[in-house]
This record gives sequence, structure tokens and C-alpha cells, in this order.
Amino acid sequence: MSKLGKFFKGGRTSKGQAAPSAQEALVRLRETEEMLGKKQEYLESRIQRELALARKHGSQNKRAALQALKRKKRFEKQLTQIDGTLSTIEFQREALENSHTNTEVLRNMGLAAKAMKAIHENMDLNKIDDLMQEITEQQDIAQEISEAFSQRVGFGDGFDEDELMAELEELEQEELNKKMTNIRLPNVPSSSLPAQPDRKQSAHRSRTASSRRTEEEDDFNELAAWASY
Repeated sequence: MSKLGKFFKGGRTSKGQAAPSAQEALVRLRETEEMLGKKQEYLESRIQRELALARKHGSQNKRAALQALKRKKRFEKQLTQIDGTLSTIEFQREALENSHTNTEVLRNMGLAAKAMKAIHENMDLNKIDDLMQEITEQQDIAQEISEAFSQRVGFGDGFDEDELMAELEELEQEELNKKMTNIRLPNVPSSSLPAQPDRKQSAHRSRTASSRRTEEEDDFNELAAWASY
């Protein structure tokens, strides 16, 4: 058996020890990812440092330069291994999250199914049919009531048409009078009109002239009568 197999065999939980929950496992995986991320940053800094040493020594101290390059290669190998480990942990974490989600969905769906079953146990199909029939009847009654309310009520239709027409004409005449009142009349001219003769004076002069003619005619008739004697 390989060392890795022995490690996992020895690390298995005993029968008396309960398995960690999905939340606990996810927390451990995130902590591991954080730790490996810090290790990546450290290795990247060491790689840059060894590369700088190799450039510094160069041809002056080839041995020191080669040792720096060897250390850089080891750090790069460790960095590659960490990258692979992080990819595996990320895949495991996503799978565990999906499994936890599926477990919660399944549990909630089971609870919903039990709740529906408990509700349906208290239901009787015959009672449901009777209830739906009663609802339909009540809806029909409500429709009939609405139609009865919407019909035209014939109260107060026995009015005399002649009286109504007379009242309407009075209203129209009042409206016409209001419109005539609002009409503006033309302004009175400022210049005075020519004076007209007084009708009373003219009539008096006519009567005076007529009486004079009558007196003259009487005198003439009287003279004619005397002459005939």
C-alpha cells in the first residue's frame, strides 16, 4: 500500500465519530485555499529574488548564479504543484457546494410533499365539488342582481309634455334676454342734431289761421245777407 493510501486510511473517521457537515467542510476548504494562496505569494517573491541573484552574479560568480537558478527552479516546481492543488480544491469545493445545495433542495421538496399530503388528507373531493357548485350558483345570483340594478327604473316618467315645453321656452327666452343685455349699443354722436319746430306751436298757429279764415267767411256771409234785403 502506498504512503498516500496509508495516510487516507489512517485519516478516516471511526465509526463513533460523526462526519463533518457540509458547512464545516466548506469552511476548511476555504481556509486551505487561503493558506495555499499565501504560499503562492511567498514562492513568487522567492523566485524573483533568486532570479535577481542570478543576474547579479552572472559571469563573475557562475557557481552562485547557478545555485540561485536551481533554487528558482525548485520554487517554480512548488508553485506549479500548488496551482494544481488549488485547482483540485476548487473543484472539490464546487462539487461540495452543489451537493449541499442539492441536499437542501431535496430536503425542502420532501417537506413540501409532506405538507401537501397533510393538507390533502383533510380534503374531500365530494365537498370540493359541492363547494364549486355553490360558488357557481352564488356567482349566477350576483350576476342577476347586477343586471337588475342596471335596468332603467321608470319612476317619475308621467310628466306633461306641454308643461315641459313651456318651461323650456321660458328658459330659452331668459337665455336670449341675457344675450341681448350683453350686446353693446353704438355710442351717441357728440354733435347736436338740427333743431326741429315745436309741434305744439305749429298746431297752435294752424288753429289760429283756421279760426281767422272762419271769421272772415262769417263776415262775408253776413254782408251778403244784408245786401239781399
